[in-house]
Amino acid sequence: MPGPSRPIQALLRAFLLTVLAGTATASPATDKVIANVRLPPGFKLEVYADDVPFARSMALGAKGTLFVGTRKGVVYALTGTPGSGVKPTTRTLAGKLNQPNGVAFRDGALYVAEVSRITRYDGIESSLDQVPEPKVVRDDFPKDGHHGWKYIAFSPDGKLYVPIGAPCNVCNQPGYAVITRMNPDGSDREVFARGIRNTVGFTWHPTTRELWFTDNGRDYLGDDAPPCELNVAPRPGLDFGFPYCHGKDIKDPEFGKLGDCGRIAPPVQLLDAHVAPLAVKFYTGSAFPERYRNLVFIAEHGSWNRSEKSGYRITTVKLDGNQAVSYEPFATGFNRGNEVYGRPVDLLLLDDGSFLVSDDQAGAIYRLSYAVKD
Repeated sequence: MPGPSRPIQALLRAFLLTVLAGTATASPATDKVIANVRLPPGFKLEVYADDVPFARSMALGAKGTLFVGTRKGVVYALTGTPGSGVKPTTRTLAGKLNQPNGVAFRDGALYVAEVSRITRYDGIESSLDQVPEPKVVRDDFPKDGHHGWKYIAFSPDGKLYVPIGAPCNVCNQPGYAVITRMNPDGSDREVFARGIRNTVGFTWHPTTRELWFTDNGRDYLGDDAPPCELNVAPRPGLDFGFPYCHGKDIKDPEFGKLGDCGRIAPPVQLLDAHVAPLAVKFYTGSAFPERYRNLVFIAEHGSWNRSEKSGYRITTVKLDGNQAVSYEPFATGFNRGNEVYGRPVDLLLLDDGSFLVSDDQAGAIYRLSYAVKD
């Protein structure tokens, strides 16, 4: 039988191109990530969106909108269904901001953390194409750019937690190196924990509701010192040692006289040096095998000042109560030696039990899922 006529062939080709244009396809940058990442058997990493330049912190709206902060002045809103194979619609929600790294969602409003202020976009999911003017929650945070970008999140009791990083590699500056908390309207701000050089990721234990956070260790003490940290703050008022003590017992050569390492709240787990741990999340879904339930997942952004690069991976920490019993790589291959393909930043657990993973190097959001049942 003769094949379709040329006009019909042209129509079919146009139809296929239209369909393919709406499916999730990888960019050259994400091609290298997907080709090189190594996962435990049964797991799969796929591209959800590859048009989110400098993607950093993520927050999910009540209607399924994915909000993504950056350190490059832009906040994005993505609408779509992860795992459907259809590429989401990416909108620029706000621009010309001052390192709007942190995003959080509560009661229909998107909270955005810049260096010196936090703003709120009310009713945002109903106005993605006509974004309202933001309301200022607080605008009295320090203006220092060094470690000035912020990760923010709401605790189970409704408080907004906001860190203030040290404005330096290592220094002793009052009012910095702390985690603060406040009411959603910005009132009653207080210091919750101190001695924290720069945390860009925290969460709450699914049963104890205790705050868990990562901390980035100081630079220029060598390739393998000091360690980065995973910490827990079971109550307010704890001191985690910066700038006088690093890890559990490493006295700072310049500021060590300011405190006693024996009196700090020690890390739950010492992480590898210079890996730049960012997101920390407990796996509370049911899609992964049972052995992953309540495991701690950490996104290690990767080193910038080490002779051989470290990090550029996702790791896990297994706990027995509040004691760590293992620290292991989970997803590796975001780099090969000193060649970097991607840098994991944030992790967001979805209702279907998969994780979204942001990557500010490739400008992408991936979906990490388990494809094979035990």
